[in-house]
Order: sequence, then C-alpha cells, then structure tokens
Amino acid sequence: MSDFSISDRAQAVLSVSPQKWLTEGDPVTLICEVYGSSTGWTFSWYTLTASSDNIYFQLLSDSSRGAGGNYTVSSAALKHTGVYVCRAERGEPAYKTTFSNTQPVWVTGVSPRVSLIISPSRTQHFPSVPLSLSCEDQSNSDRWRVRRYTDSLGLEDCSSLRRASQTGSTCTINSTITSDTGVYWCQSESGENYHPVNITVHFESVYSPVHPVTEGDNLTLRKNTEMIISTVSKSHEGFYYCKHSERGESPKSWISVRVSHSESQISVLHTLSSLSVVCPYLLVTVMLIFKCCRMRGETPD
Repeated sequence: MSDFSISDRAQAVLSVSPQKWLTEGDPVTLICEVYGSSTGWTFSWYTLTASSDNIYFQLLSDSSRGAGGNYTVSSAALKHTGVYVCRAERGEPAYKTTFSNTQPVWVTGVSPRVSLIISPSRTQHFPSVPLSLSCEDQSNSDRWRVRRYTDSLGLEDCSSLRRASQTGSTCTINSTITSDTGVYWCQSESGENYHPVNITVHFESVYSPVHPVTEGDNLTLRKNTEMIISTVSKSHEGFYYCKHSERGESPKSWISVRVSHSESQISVLHTLSSLSVVCPYLLVTVMLIFKCCRMRGETPD
C-alpha cells in the first residue's frame, strides 16, 4: 500500500548545509527530502529566475548528479549565487511532488565580474529614504538587472516593485520601507547571478561596509556608538547586530572577510624560495640523463 493518498500531494522540503552565506571556495550541500516518505524517490534541482512579470523554474544542467537527494558543490563559485528549489518523483507513470520551499545560496568573493554599487554606501538604512542600486562591470554594460529576495515576498525583479524603477542597470527605490529588507544582487540576461548584498531597512540600524573587508584591516561598525575591530581576520566573518535594553535587537549585517594580498604574496614567495632550492638539483638530474642517453647513442655496435 502507498504511504500517501492520491489526494494528498507529497511535499518536498529543501534545506542548506552548512549555511546560506558562503565565501568563494566553501563547500555547500542542498538537501531535498520528501515529507513523511524517504524511499524510491529521484530528485531534480532548479533555480528561480525573475522577470518583470513572472518567475521561472530553470532545471540545472547537472541536475542528475543530485538525483539521490543531495546536491553538493565542493567549491562554491560566484555563479552559484541564486535561489534554489527541488522536486521529487517516483513510480511509473511518474508521481511528482510539489516544488519545495525556496532556499537561497549567497556566495561572496574577491573580484566578481560585476559589482552592486549601493547609494548611500551602507548595508543598513532607515525607512522613508531613497535607495539606489547599480550593477557595474568593466565594460559599463547595461545588460545587468537588479534582483532581490525577501522573506515576505521571495524572488522579485526591481521593475516589478511599485515604489521602484529600473533604468538600464540601475534600480531606484523612491522611499524605503522595512519590508525592503532582503538580499540584492546583479543578474545577467543569461541568468548568471553576482555580488549578493544583504540590505536591511530598520529604525535601529548598524552601519557596516558594503564590500568584503580585507584581512589585517580595521573594521568600524557604527550605530549610536562605534565598535572598532583592529586587524580583522577570517574568524571575524559573520553576522553583527546591536542590542538595546528597551528597543531590542537591530537587524543583522553580514560581514565578509577576504584574504589579504600580502599573505598571498608571502605564500608565493615561499613557493618560489622552495623551487630555487629544488630546481638546481632537478636541472643537474636532467642534464645527466641527457648526457647518458647521448653516450649510449655514440657507442658503436
């Protein structure tokens, strides 16, 4: 006997491990399960794409490798930023579950193809103020569009917002409200997603930098007072917020920390110094082998 009735559509449930916010190179796994039933299912994976008037489900080109229920990316790239859903099916003819809940994955990196420029340049804003978001790349192309994902409304295109307008690659929100809180990013015409930024609109806000902080730099967080973190390291990456005894907690701001160029240069210099020791011996070995082969070639029959 089937473990579900035909009238009750089985539900797929999607989760993300270990977390939704990632730094380029981190591993991430999307986990799809069927509520109340665990055997015999084959899973498919999709991303959501928004236009000015509709939302589309786009099947991942390598969806089949997550057929067992886990879709794993061992080294997340900037292009993996997006909003994901899954679906399961089994039997013949195939019985399909509903599409799962949405799960966003946000990947930050050192040098994305396109940057999301925010004006005013901060991630937390007060209500009833204008906000401008522009997608800028090296070629000054206008083929990028601003997308956003909020807990209340899900995936949206800037041009579909009543209080906003999109001109070229710039989205302008005329007057912010608290429900504008969400993640904003740039999407190309082909559906590539880059440079996600977590933006909050709240009466109590922490002013934090828009772009990743470099290891070794100082980080200043502002509200009514200042908090300064000297010599930032990777361990400082995470969510920050302020707490008031009467007003409660402010929204959380995600701070990304990238590896400093100086550490990269030290690593390269160390590698070169190692090679400077190894290479002379390697060169001598190659010359001896060459000489030996030459002597054999000159030996008379």
